[in-house]
Amino acid sequence: MSTTKHERPGIYSSYDASSVVSAGTGTKTIGVAAKAAKGDVGTAVTLTGYAEGINAFGEDGESAGMSAILRLLFLNGASKVMAVRVADAGATTDYEAGFTALGNLEDVRIVVCDSADTAVHQALRTEVETASARRKERIAVVGGSEEKVAQLVTHAAALNSERMVLVGPDGLGTSGETLAGVFCAAALAGAVARGSDPAVPLNGAVLYGLNGLSAVYSDNDIDTLVRGGVTPMESVAGVISPVRCVTTKTTTDGAADATWRELSTIQIVDNVIPAIRSSLRSKFTRTKNTAQNRGAIRSQVIVELEKKLAAEIIDSYGEVAVSVSADDPTVCLVEFSFAVAHGLNQIYLTAHITI
Repeated sequence: MSTTKHERPGIYSSYDASSVVSAGTGTKTIGVAAKAAKGDVGTAVTLTGYAEGINAFGEDGESAGMSAILRLLFLNGASKVMAVRVADAGATTDYEAGFTALGNLEDVRIVVCDSADTAVHQALRTEVETASARRKERIAVVGGSEEKVAQLVTHAAALNSERMVLVGPDGLGTSGETLAGVFCAAALAGAVARGSDPAVPLNGAVLYGLNGLSAVYSDNDIDTLVRGGVTPMESVAGVISPVRCVTTKTTTDGAADATWRELSTIQIVDNVIPAIRSSLRSKFTRTKNTAQNRGAIRSQVIVELEKKLAAEIIDSYGEVAVSVSADDPTVCLVEFSFAVAHGLNQIYLTAHITI
């Protein structure tokens, strides 16, 4: 609301209102590439609330475009979003330009888009993996559209990355209309952003802003989806939540591989490694590669690992070895191992009854 300026001395005020909550408590920044009603194409805009998003990109309605994605992100806990408008044509190359703009940003940790196309998701996978290799670790959460169980598994196999999460089924809007799975993905991305402990699984986390799901999965369907690299959603008494959060990484060189199945695994890796990297960067700039400093580096790595152990983010860690590179005396090599903490997915009860 604008305020008319007067000359009389005094205290004046104004206010505005939004029907959607502004910002949540999420600790991770989310990047969005989506079509929008207005705004500059290819330019990243920082948003801390839904009202800011409407001002920057306009409103598309509940079942399309940037505004619907932003609404679900902020409802589910996002506190900061970097949004890029994609050209109206929405071709794969248009999305690639948006992904590149997000890839150049430092603090993005989760990426979503409004496309359900597998080719677009493969382009997003490439950008996410490239950014992660450049020490800008991130994951992407995506969804399909009107895909059955077998189609979702095929979709996941085409992505096959520990940095990609595929969600199914589609959601439902307030009028019962079907919303593409990309909107369920946005809701889940907001929940991932609000999580403070990477080792705590999101199984059963409440998702907001959806009015239902387009399909009800049986236990056999859920088994097929999880083993196929798809994160299945369910609605119980009107509450929508992920059954089990997994990545699309199911094979390595054609052989079945469940190493990276749990989403928490890559989240822990992206928590531990950057923390150690940041700690060393802050303490060992403009220093010498001497035995004394290498000992100090080793001690600092142990300090950081002990922090993660105390926080139950890792279960254990091995010997930390620090040495000079045989190829370059200015390079210090630091080697260590750690075991990730695993989420609790199931509890089996066995009762021995005497009659």
